[in-house]
Amino acid sequence: MAAGPQPTDPDALVDTALAGDRRSLARILTAVENRTPIAEAALRRLYPMAGKAHLVGITGPPGSGKSTLVSALIGAARAAGRRVAVIAVDPSSPITGGALLGDRVRMQAYTSDRDVFIRSMAARGHAGGLASTSTAAAAVLDAVGFDLILIETVGTGQSEVEVAAAADTTVVLEAPEMGDEVQAIKAGLLEVADIVVVNKGDRPGAQRTASQLRAMLVAVGRVGVGSSGRARPAPDGEAVRPRPKEPEVLVTTALNGDGVPELLASLDRDRSRGRGAEDTPARLARAEAQVWAILADRLRADLHEPANHAATEATIREVAAHRLDPFAAADRLLARRGGRRAAG
Repeated sequence: MAAGPQPTDPDALVDTALAGDRRSLARILTAVENRTPIAEAALRRLYPMAGKAHLVGITGPPGSGKSTLVSALIGAARAAGRRVAVIAVDPSSPITGGALLGDRVRMQAYTSDRDVFIRSMAARGHAGGLASTSTAAAAVLDAVGFDLILIETVGTGQSEVEVAAAADTTVVLEAPEMGDEVQAIKAGLLEVADIVVVNKGDRPGAQRTASQLRAMLVAVGRVGVGSSGRARPAPDGEAVRPRPKEPEVLVTTALNGDGVPELLASLDRDRSRGRGAEDTPARLARAEAQVWAILADRLRADLHEPANHAATEATIREVAAHRLDPFAAADRLLARRGGRRAAG
């Protein structure tokens, strides 16, 4: 049997991935995660083909059942004939950068389904609960024809609002009687939610938790929320602006599937509200995040090129010794890079 395309041939990888070869797709995603030149070449071809899938972010505190709910959503979407991909962002080793593949273990039932693709990615210390390459990976999966892409975050419960910039629809999970309702307000999670789900609905207090969250959303809508996630009253004489969106609050029991079809229907409703719009806030935020991430990566790589490494390291040593403040250091490095570009 002929050997498959070599990982060093991005065009061959893209061609075979588009034809349905899962190994080629996995190789492209590995290149994306490792930020190799193969990834850039592949994305240049694939990105214009993306933009059709529904990207759904799933976030919430540990113990709320995110992975179980994602697995249940896969089943409901497949029953409706949809192709589903999952990007499960896992905690990573601070030494090797590798991911704990716990999410993939929970979704073993779908590994033989050709219309389901599950990819675990290491967070690698990236704040916000997402791997910094998750958005690029989603674009790859979108381009090869997956209809629904679920992005499950690490699950720290406090710093995961970044998922809203990577998804068309953001689902925030809570669990009954965990005291997380107030924590969600503090973290700003409810501010970015399009849908709020109280999972583990078979537990006592689930309906009460849902009622409390609905009341909180009404209260937050009345007073507004600042960028810190804290409620703020309107200034004297100024009308309070309404919330830009009013999240639905649903109750599910992912283990037995209760409420999951209703959640899928809610996702469809949310998608239909933005269908056909190329400049929705979610898409604009996602595009901005992608461009800024690439700019940051290229600036960092440029400053650490062999020809520039010594000057960069010397500047950093001056900051470490407190002979130079970090703002002046950044200005110096930017000016140095700008001078090189002008000279070139």
